[in-house]
Amino acid sequence: MKILAKIRGFYVMVEFVITVLITIVLMYAFRTKTHPIRRTWGHLQTFLMGFSIKQMGEASPTTTLLVLNHQSLVDIVALETIYPKNLCWIAKKEIEDIPLFGHIIPAPRMISIDRKDKRSIIKMLKEGKERVAEGRVLAMFPEGTRGRGDKLLKFQSGAKILAEKLELIVQPAIIVGARHILDSKNLDAHGGEVKVIYLDPINPKEDEAWFEKMYHTMEERLALELASK
Repeated sequence: MKILAKIRGFYVMVEFVITVLITIVLMYAFRTKTHPIRRTWGHLQTFLMGFSIKQMGEASPTTTLLVLNHQSLVDIVALETIYPKNLCWIAKKEIEDIPLFGHIIPAPRMISIDRKDKRSIIKMLKEGKERVAEGRVLAMFPEGTRGRGDKLLKFQSGAKILAEKLELIVQPAIIVGARHILDSKNLDAHGGEVKVIYLDPINPKEDEAWFEKMYHTMEERLALELASK
């Protein structure tokens, strides 16, 4: 079974890279259609990777910042497939610096930040404000890196600054099972189901401790979901 997971993992990574490069070309060719192009790519990935998505709760129409736990590339696939609005992912600059593949950031006008450069916060706020004005929903992983999926890592401050400075409505969501579908660190892949669980939206202006409370709510819901598996 371990060997089959490795073979499947190699296949998934190869097809993933090929389809992402094709998607980048299409997004540059059809600049006003980047959202439907990405959604089509997401549906294609669920078929090629052999997994299904179960949604629990609803994406709030008032949301302007979506925050999620992070464990796999599959997290992005799942949200691009089911989220009703055009997401603008906030990603680390290292992704944009990858030859060819890095165009996945500028082609659909996502936002990249350099965590080593304090001026990057100003850039994030400026571009974030522009994307929200265009009707897009900002999306980010406040953990800052991929975890194992069994618990939340410490949240970085970027999401808090973004939400409070731009007066955004924040909706947290929990993703369960993505690492099982594709563990890109160990190059293991399996079929199965990914759960996307939308929690209640939050207005940071109503509670100074919203960020800490959101973390604990997400942590508790993740633990509950894993305990029920």
